[in-house]
Amino acid sequence: MQKSDSDGVEKSQQQSLVFFDLETTGLNQSCEIVQLAAVSGSHSLNLYVIPRCPMQRGAAKVTGFRVRRQRLYLHRQLVLTNSLREVLVSFIAFLQMLRGPLVIGHNIRCFDCPLLARALDELDLRAEFESAVSGCVDTLPLAREMLKDRGLQSFRQENLVRELLGVNYKAHDALEDVRALQALFSVLQPTPELICRHRFTLDTMKNKPAVKAAKSKVPCKPPEQCTLWENFRQSGKKEDEATS
Repeated sequence: MQKSDSDGVEKSQQQSLVFFDLETTGLNQSCEIVQLAAVSGSHSLNLYVIPRCPMQRGAAKVTGFRVRRQRLYLHRQLVLTNSLREVLVSFIAFLQMLRGPLVIGHNIRCFDCPLLARALDELDLRAEFESAVSGCVDTLPLAREMLKDRGLQSFRQENLVRELLGVNYKAHDALEDVRALQALFSVLQPTPELICRHRFTLDTMKNKPAVKAAKSKVPCKPPEQCTLWENFRQSGKKEDEATS
């Protein structure tokens, strides 16, 4: 039996949200996962992998990751790592704990999710992942649709956080990225209808996203998100004061 759009909207008002990000060895679809982070409210997951291919110079410069003698360093500090299977199994367990959450990330439809799908397929874990989530939402096209009249020059996540939250943060660290995105999402407050229209799965992510504008009187305001934003904003101000 097929589910109607209204069923999807109603579900989006009740389900958990997981904000997800990857750091990788480069920017092409043949690169490897180095860091996987996810956050949902106060719950978080942050794991590292020693990649099977070299870090590209540009990626290493931006992220601070280096691999030396089969050890992973982040800004010259040794970090504990797990196998790719252990990382993905832990991520799936995190999702299962939240009972069918919606996975949200910035530019994940074109980058993170295809890489995740490749890794899941390689380790025969795709079915477990898909059964643990209710879908994915990319906040890049979502923000472009919601903020099209703001005259923003860039929809990069760090720029959106700066414009809407008034803080800077340590971008290109997956854990900091997902924490910032969770705070950003609470400020955007997309309607359930808009979330439903931007929802996709690993099977449908290559399809053209729906961009037709729609109005809604029903706010989508996940519980505790405003307090998360305030905490994030305060921590950002403290970091700015410390560095000034």
